Amino acid sequence: MGKYSSKINKIRTFALSLIFIGFIVMYGGIFFRTSPVLMTIFMLVGFLFIIASTVVYFWIGMLSTRTVQVECPNCGKQTKMLGRVDMCMYCNEPLTLDPNLEGKEFDESYNKKKQ
Repeated sequence: MGKYSSKINKIRTFALSLIFIGFIVMYGGIFFRTSPVLMTIFMLVGFLFIIASTVVYFWIGMLSTRTVQVECPNCGKQTKMLGRVDMCMYCNEPLTLDPNLEGKEFDESYNKKKQ
């Protein structure tokens, strides 16, 4: 079985990486101190990464209001489920609320709508 994690945690990790990428790009601008135009471009691009992170954090916050809170049968903690199948945020236990999927191998493709 591959390494899976909660969808909410994946999106939060992506947003956090946008912040670090933004800072790295902005620090890259320091190498162009002699060229104000290049330095400004690096600073603005880095700033855009940080703004994108803010948008993603806002989006996942709004998405979290539509989640279903369940108690994980493995660790007993309250966790949020997004979609038909998800993983526990704490112990990565596969979770589903769909009785047709109980006992089946965990596959994230169960969340995709059938064509």
